[in-house]
Amino acid sequence: MGKLIAGFLIGVVLVLGAEYLFLTQGGMPVSARSGPLPLEKFLTSRALHTAMAKEAGRPSPIPPTEANLISGAKIYLDNCEGCHGAPDQRTPGAIARGMFPRPPQLMPPHKGVTDDPVGETYWKVKNGIRLTGMPGFEGSLTDEQLWQVSLLLLKADQLPAKAKAAMR
Repeated sequence: MGKLIAGFLIGVVLVLGAEYLFLTQGGMPVSARSGPLPLEKFLTSRALHTAMAKEAGRPSPIPPTEANLISGAKIYLDNCEGCHGAPDQRTPGAIARGMFPRPPQLMPPHKGVTDDPVGETYWKVKNGIRLTGMPGFEGSLTDEQLWQVSLLLLKADQLPAKAKAAMR
């Protein structure tokens, strides 16, 4: 039994030593230009979906009226455009090109999040996403503003004319 415990402890020490060497010898990608670690995308996406699960199906308490979409457009331009792009912007801007992971382009002609449940978008805008550069706007925007920008993103590919005009 003693040999089993000793073998287990040696194995743990070897694994921790290898991790220490990996981190201290430059193996850990820390640059925004570095690619993800093995399994990083899978693990982080699973954790994110689990965290959002409770609110993802939540319906918006405010309707997608023209006034709410126009307000959402102003919020988007002030807070989101720098990273997520403007309508008809085909390539990411300088900020987005320098980030890892790259923020998705949310306005047409890109797909954006128009097929995501509005509650999921609301959760992302409210809470942010750790280690991606996506800030949480709870405390910076009111709950109504969070829903307005979430509705704008849901309807980005079918905005009324006045809301499209507000985006310019």
